[in-house]
Parts: sequence; C-alpha cells; structure tokens
Amino acid sequence: MKKSVKGSIDTISFKSLRSLYLFALLTIAITVLLSQLLIQYNLNSQLSDSRIINISGKQRMLSQKLGKEVLILNFVADTTKKKEEISTIRETLSLWKTTHYNLEKGNDSLGFPRKKSATLSELFRIIKPNFDSIVNATTLFLENKKRNIKESENQKLVQSILENQVVFLSKMNQIVNEYDKEALEKVTQQSKTEYAILAFTLLILLLEFMFIFKPTNQKVEKLIAKLLLSEKKALKLAYNTEIISEVKENSVKELKSLNYAMENTLLYCRVAPDGTVIHIGEKFSKLLQYNPFISDKTFSQVLTPIEKEQVVIDRIIAEKQRSGWQGELNITNRKGESLWLDLSMVPVTIKKDESELLIICFDITERKKAEQEVERLNTENVTDKINQQKIISSKIVENQENEQNRIAREIHDGIGQMLTGLKFSLESINLDDKEKSAQKIDYLKKLSLDIIKGVRTATFNLMPPELSDHGINSALAKLAQELSKLTGKNILFYNKTNFDQRLDSLIEINIYRLTQEAINNAIKYADSTHIIVQLSHSDSILSITIDDNGKGFDINEAEKKRNSESGMGLLFMKERIQYINGRVFINSILGEGTRITFNIPI
Repeated sequence: MKKSVKGSIDTISFKSLRSLYLFALLTIAITVLLSQLLIQYNLNSQLSDSRIINISGKQRMLSQKLGKEVLILNFVADTTKKKEEISTIRETLSLWKTTHYNLEKGNDSLGFPRKKSATLSELFRIIKPNFDSIVNATTLFLENKKRNIKESENQKLVQSILENQVVFLSKMNQIVNEYDKEALEKVTQQSKTEYAILAFTLLILLLEFMFIFKPTNQKVEKLIAKLLLSEKKALKLAYNTEIISEVKENSVKELKSLNYAMENTLLYCRVAPDGTVIHIGEKFSKLLQYNPFISDKTFSQVLTPIEKEQVVIDRIIAEKQRSGWQGELNITNRKGESLWLDLSMVPVTIKKDESELLIICFDITERKKAEQEVERLNTENVTDKINQQKIISSKIVENQENEQNRIAREIHDGIGQMLTGLKFSLESINLDDKEKSAQKIDYLKKLSLDIIKGVRTATFNLMPPELSDHGINSALAKLAQELSKLTGKNILFYNKTNFDQRLDSLIEINIYRLTQEAINNAIKYADSTHIIVQLSHSDSILSITIDDNGKGFDINEAEKKRNSESGMGLLFMKERIQYINGRVFINSILGEGTRITFNIPI
C-alpha cells in the first residue's frame, strides 16, 4: 500500500515538473520571439532614419547646386548653351522640390514617416517661406532667361535666391541634426529594451534551474539508484536460470538447424499411405507453387494439375508404399511448364500401426533440357548449315563485286566523262572572243557543280561524313534527304525521342547499313512512294523503324527461298543485326506495305 501511494506521489511530482518545464520553455520562446520582432522593427526604423538623413543631406547639396547653376546661367551669353543650362536647372529644381515635399509630407514607398515630432514640424514650417521664395524666384528667373527680358529684374531674383539659400541651408542643417538626434534616441531606447528582455530571460532560466532542473535531477538520481539495484537482482536471477535453459536452447538450435537445412535445401514431403500430404518443405512448395497451408490435397494433386499424370503418381504410391520406389518423373506445373524430378519414396514407421512415406526429390529439369538440346543438335542436318554458309559467303563476295563495279561505273561514266568534257571545254576557250568565252565559262561553272555533286554522291554512298562527325541521328537524316533527292521518293526521317548519343563506331556503321539496305529494298522492290524512317530510344534500347506503302511480300515464302535475292537479303539483315547483339522484326502485308524494326541495345 505504501509503495502504491509513493508511486502515485512520484507521478504527480513528475507531472508538475513537466508542466513547469513546458511553461518555462514557452515563456523563453515568447520572450525571444518578441525580442526578435522588436529588433526587426527597430532595424527597419533605423534604415528609414538613415535614408531620411541621407536625403536631407542630399537636399542641401541640391540647394547649393541650384544656386551655382543659376549663377552660371546669369552670365551665359551663348543661346545654345543657355538652353542647355535652363533645361539642367529645371531638372535640378524639380528634383529639389520633390525631395523636399517627400521629407515634409512623408512618402510610404521611401519609408518616410508622415507624422513627425513637434520640433521637426516647426522647423519645416519655418523653412517653408525660404523654400517657396527660392522656387518662385528660380521659376521667374528661368522664364525671363528663356525670353531674354528683364535683365535688371533677373539680378534681383538671383540676389533673392542666394539670400534665401543661405537661410535654407542653415535651417536644413538644423533639420538634419534633429533627425540624427531622434535616431540616436531610438537606438538608445532599443538598447535599453533589449537589456530588459535579456534580464527577464536570465531570470526565467534561473527560476527554471532552481524549481525544475534541480528537483528533476534529484529524482532522476534516486530512480537510477533503484534501477541499478533492480539490475543486480535481475542479473543474479538470469545467471541462475541460464544454466537451466542452456541444454534446452542447444537442443532447440540443433532442431532449428536441421529443419532449416531440410526446408531450404531439400525437396521433401511427408505423405500418408492414402496419398494425402502431411507436410511439404518450403523449397518444394515454392517449386510447385503450392500453398503449404492447404491440407485437403493429395500428393499427386500437389505435383501436377494434369489428371493423367496424377493417375500415374497415385498408382506408384499405392503399389510401392511398402517397398519404396526411385525413378524420374516428368510432370507439368501450374504454369504449363514441364518439370523433371528425380524422386525417391521411402516408407517410414512412426508407431507400431502408423506409417508414412518420406519423399525426397531433385529438380533435374535443366539437365534434361540440356540432354534434349544436345540430342536435337546432333540430329540436325549439318550439311544444310554448311551449304547455307557457302551461299552467304558467295553472296557477300558477289555484293562486294557489284558494289565495286557500281562505284567504278559511277566514277567512269559520270565523273570521268564530266572531267573530260571540262578539260576539252577549258582548252577550247578563246579569250579574244569574249562573248563565247563568257558562255563557255558559265557552262564550265555548271559542269563543275555537276562534278562536285557526283563526287559527293559517290563518297556519300561509301561513307557519309555525318556518321563519323555527328553520329547516327545526323547520318540517317542526311541519308533520307539525299535518297529522297536522288530517287524522287518521299522519304522522311523523324527522331521521336531526340536521341543524340554517340555509339561505338562499329555499331553506328552497322545501323546505318541496315537502314540503308531497308530503304533501298523499299525503293527497289516494293514500288513504294512514301518511306518513313523513325528513330526512338529508351534507357537500354535504340529502335529504328522503316515503314513503306509498297506492295508488301510474304515473309514465310521469302525465308524459304534462301537462294533468291529477297531471301538472302533478309538473311543478311539478320546476320548483321546479330553481329551487334540486336534483333530485327519484319511485318509485311500484301498490298499495304512493310514495316522493318531494328532494336539495338545501348
């Protein structure tokens, strides 16, 4: 009973200390917040005060500047210079008036207060007549100077401006001093306020230490002493029980290790004589995708959903449950995949009249697949492979010869003949006949352009400079543009995903040749009028699609005709794309067109 009462008293004390602690923290936080708000307000006020003092000093400078400019204008005789001086004085006067009105009446945008102290209001009232006199005299002086009249009056106006200026400057000095005095008073008041807030904060901290931290520290020390005593008792009790539980713990560890090894390394299952599952290992259930908590399934139903296979397994269990059985089973899992199991069935006697079957399996699916693959490869026609390689080699050599002959014909028949014509035309120019010479020179210019175009076409077909300089994107765009010009077909290129990466040079040249081959096939065999080349990419795949509106073809028939030009063309595409670890997809519909897609890993 005493312990209960003491515990409730401790709880009440801690609650009280916690409330006081939160109150002290809240008070300090409010004090700090208020001090910061006050400091920020005073800082803003000081900024406004410093700006006002600066503007007041500027107002004195403007007054002096105005007087100097009036004196200068009074002695200027040049008309042009007089106009410039009048314009300058007007600007100075306008700025001076605006500044004075802002100081006198206040300005929110500049931070000038509208309300002023009685001293400042009185000083501005005293200075107003001098200010008005200077403004009126300067305005009248400028009008007279502008009209070149009343020179004698102008002298009086200048004298009035200078006299009032002296008084104005003296009064402005008093205003500036008053502004400075008031700013100093504000700073002094702020300093006193901050000292007061600091003293209040320190007082709060002192009270918190005396009435919160110190009592809390004493209670915590007592609590720690009790905890240490309880810890000693608990250690002694734990030592006594540790020896008793050590043997049991070791046994449990051994059982857990054995169970873990069986669950995660063996494909095993315990089956009743009637074929129902008693327990199935975790690894075995994962392989068969079976929920081990379902207890109404037979072993055959767990292994496979195929009824014929279930009948075979049930027959083996019924016939071999006393003698045991070992062999290979081919089953179909719930995904429709074929699995091969090396299964051993061992009868185990639990009690005198109770027995069960322990079934241990090994997954030999991969081994069986390897054996079947080896058998399939051994039964393939090796001669057909050799003949196919011979055809590919001969076609490669033939294509190389055809390409070399084509390039030679282009150079000989096109560029060669044009160069010969250029030579003869140059030799036949008669400089004495200027009219014919000019005509021949125009012809030679055109012929030179044709030669340049022919050379560019020949070199472009060999290796486009855009490919090595700027990459596959620029090269394919140039290829579509040039082939469109040469063939008259509408060939368009789109970079759908703004691909601009550089790839390995071998990959780029193979992509270029594959695309070139696909476009040439569409031009040569498909009778198409529109061809679209699209480039897109993801994080790991670069995809190039070539669509045409040609007559299309039967892909299966083309692949069967390996000796034909179309069949070999498809074969060459597949060989080349495999060389860079890519894939090609061909979709063609008779009468509608063909789509060829190249996917290359990047």
